[in-house]
Formats: sequence, C-alpha cells, structure tokens
Amino acid sequence: MDITDRTAAPGGAPGLRERKKAATREAVHRAALRLTVQHGLDHVTVEAIADEAGVSRRTFSNYFATKEDAVLWGEEQQAAALLREVADRPSGESPWAALGAALRTLEPGPVFPDRETITRTRLALRHPSLLGRQLATHARLEQDLAAVLAGRGAEPLPSRVLAAAFLASMRTAMRAWVETEHPGELLDLVHEVLRLMGRPFDGPGAGRD
Repeated sequence: MDITDRTAAPGGAPGLRERKKAATREAVHRAALRLTVQHGLDHVTVEAIADEAGVSRRTFSNYFATKEDAVLWGEEQQAAALLREVADRPSGESPWAALGAALRTLEPGPVFPDRETITRTRLALRHPSLLGRQLATHARLEQDLAAVLAGRGAEPLPSRVLAAAFLASMRTAMRAWVETEHPGELLDLVHEVLRLMGRPFDGPGAGRD
C-alpha cells in the first residue's frame, strides 16, 4: 500500500508529513539495499530490513510489498524522472533526440547513471527475483515512455519501437559497463550505445511517418 502523503504547503512545497514519509521510505530503501549488498538477498528478511531502518514490520509493509520492491525502489524514481524530462522537451525535437536530451539532463547527478544504479544492476544480475522485478518495472516504463512519445506527435507503433530501443540501449550500456568495470567510461559508453542504436531514428521527422 502506498501511503505517500501528497498534502503540500502553500506554494507547492511538500508538507511536513509528506517529507517525513519520504524520509522513511528512503531509509527503508537504503537499509534494504545495504543489507542485500552485504549478505545477499536470500539471507535478508523483511524483519532485518525494518530493524536496520529503525521501523516496525508494519511500517515496512505500509511502504513496500516485498523486500525486492524495497531494494529496487530507485528504479521507479528514475523512471518517473525520465518520463517527466521527455514530456518537457521542446516539441521540435525528434523523438530520439528528445530521449537522449532528457537523459543528459539527469546526469551525472543523483538520478542516472549513479553508483546506486550500478549496484542495483549488479544485484539484479545475481538474484533472479530482483531481475524479474526489475524487468517488470522496465516493461511498465516502456509502455509509459511510448505513451509520452505518442503525446509528442509520434505515431503509436514507432513510439513503441523507439521506447523499446532506448531502454534496450540503457540495459546494454549498463550491463557492458558492469561486466568490464571501467567507472570513468560509463557516460561515454551510454552515449555511444545510444548513438549506434539511434542511427535509424534520429533526424527531422523521425518517428512521425
């Protein structure tokens, strides 16, 4: 159950309750990620995560349905941020250019690609239940991203192809980086994969015919 308090103070700033709940959710997520890195997902219980975060088992359940959800919560935050950025790109940009530009607005800050993203990728490759949960999140993001691109004027089928190709590029770059472990080259690798994948899509009118 999601109990995020959307009550905001005047001017649109988050209210005190909302900030406290956001801080609790973040604390539980960080505890889940930390324990999973240290001990492996199979050896981490919901009770241990709750204890590490300093909350009750019931409080954990108010924020996350499973320990996998707690570990991968950052995936949803990244997805939401990417969707907002793509939707806000200038209407004159081609769909593929808008995707790449949206990604650049999110880096190299706390959204993508950062150390936590890399950690989650490594964990998902080691734990099938995390990988399944991650793939489900990516599938939803693909649908939502296609809808955003269609809202920008791209046709429905090209929008789905663009969204799938873009997210496949992200997965390819992240996994290639994890396997080779060259931290200074991650951003370059991401953009090189996007460049290669985007050749058929980029340019005036791409995705609109």
